[in-house]
Amino acid sequence: MNDTAQKANIGLIGAIVAVATIGGLLFGYDSGAVNGTQEGLKHAFTLDEAGLGFTVGSLLIGCVFGAFFAGTLADAMGRRNVMRLAALLFLGGALVQGFAHDHTIFVIARIIGGIAVGAASVLSPAYISEVAPANIRGRMTTVQQIMIITGLTAAFVVNYYLAQAAGSSLGHLGGIEAWRWMYLMQAIPAGVFLVALFFIPESPRYLVAKKRNPEALKVLTSLFGATEGGLKLAEIQASFSTDHRPRLADIFAPNGFLGIRAIVWAGLLLAVFQQLVGINVIFYYGATLWQLAGFTENDALLINIVSGAVSIAACFVTIAVIDKIGRKPLLLIGSAGMAVTLFVMVYAFSQGTLDPAGKLVLTPQMGMVAVVAANLYVIFFNVSWGPVMWVMLGEMFPNQIRGSALAVCGFAQWGANYVIAQTFPSMAKWSLTGAYTFYGVCAVISFFLVQKFIHETKGKELEAMEG
Repeated sequence: MNDTAQKANIGLIGAIVAVATIGGLLFGYDSGAVNGTQEGLKHAFTLDEAGLGFTVGSLLIGCVFGAFFAGTLADAMGRRNVMRLAALLFLGGALVQGFAHDHTIFVIARIIGGIAVGAASVLSPAYISEVAPANIRGRMTTVQQIMIITGLTAAFVVNYYLAQAAGSSLGHLGGIEAWRWMYLMQAIPAGVFLVALFFIPESPRYLVAKKRNPEALKVLTSLFGATEGGLKLAEIQASFSTDHRPRLADIFAPNGFLGIRAIVWAGLLLAVFQQLVGINVIFYYGATLWQLAGFTENDALLINIVSGAVSIAACFVTIAVIDKIGRKPLLLIGSAGMAVTLFVMVYAFSQGTLDPAGKLVLTPQMGMVAVVAANLYVIFFNVSWGPVMWVMLGEMFPNQIRGSALAVCGFAQWGANYVIAQTFPSMAKWSLTGAYTFYGVCAVISFFLVQKFIHETKGKELEAMEG
């Protein structure tokens, strides 16, 4: 452990990480909650497959814009203030989704919740990166992915017990359908997030960018002590351009491909391919997917819980190794592992037959192969691309362009997420095998792109990032 890490106030940093990553928990919780509400959505709003895809994916429309504007707003208003706004929006969105009986109102509330999720998803890892020492930064930022999966798993468990108590997701509890309770329960972590954000400091790098150096020094002193805090302040001041404050135009460079800096292209690669490998098909449509593969609704919800628990365990492996072996090796391992397991799933699905209703039916043996391969796929994702993408987006950009680069990469990440979520119901209806072949091919491509274009950031101070 280096001197900076030894002098760091680990207790305060841990508290900051715990609060900031509740934003990740909210994203995970919503992703898991919608997984169990799809029968209710179709019944309440008379949706076909395309309509269901749009309704589920409408959150992601908000995420696209929330992620894009969060970076620039954070440069203007501060990381903490934008996360407070996000928590408030998510709280309101969750309540309206739970009570809405008009499809348009439901979708608008879902988009508002998405704005909150998108903003928190890019700001939480960036904020953590800006307060954590370099040699433990990867571990601290990986907590974001653990919280996403914890939120997912918590939603799976809540959905399962609500459905059990009501008889199904369409049953009633206290006069309200169980699937509506699955949305209303999201208000609890949203409220906790909002209150907790009033007890953590602003990012010192934002304060320096705003010329609020005494406040920045106070935060840095509380984090690292008086001597180290003063040295860090000088380093941060030197890393900012002296001629202007951070702005969106900073992502452009005359010699860049299409005028965009190479480091931003690298971030876009990570952001987009994290989604093109299809992970959120399991997150959003896990229950539907396993029912397509021949499992009952009850079994499908239980499989989701197992997948969530496996995911959390995988993230703890990442915490143990990310600051030792680095980010790039984990990405390469993940790409290779996901490619293999996705193609095993393709094989299992290809062995199935269609019943008269057009539903895929697998033999017990092939069903088990598909479940095991899917859980191995989830492990490889959560050891690698799941947490590492967020770690790298939070740390890989120079201070001057971090907010702007996060805006662009967040926009691309959530845009790709939306495309995958929107297209899966139709793709699955056409060919579940074809859908997973596409995700497998993307995993193969991601291996070679990482090998060529991604550079290691392990152990580097944020002020040393180039590009």
